[in-house]
Amino acid sequence: MIIDFSSIEEKAIPNFKGGDKETHAKIYFDGTNKIMMGRLLPGASIGLHTHETNSEIIFITRGEGQVLYDGQYFPVGEGTTHYCPKGHSHSLINNSQSTLEFTAVIPEQ
Repeated sequence: MIIDFSSIEEKAIPNFKGGDKETHAKIYFDGTNKIMMGRLLPGASIGLHTHETNSEIIFITRGEGQVLYDGQYFPVGEGTTHYCPKGHSHSLINNSQSTLEFTAVIPEQ
């Protein structure tokens, strides 16, 4: 299967998961699993949330920021990947002066 994100409309989601500002995202959803190409402008974040029924893998494709994972902050940047297993909590934060771009895969378990 090929997913053509250029044909998916980007949506600005205010305060995604309780985060700051907007998350800009193109989301593919097959009824079970989600794959998202997203970006956070400077000062934006995806709010802290727990993965109860799924996990999440976030590939940072451009920029830098930080992840809050189970109460600890970790830097992320282009070429790094953050994994949040089922039952754990995390947030993605753009605390830089440039756009943070990422691809996230959220498989149900």
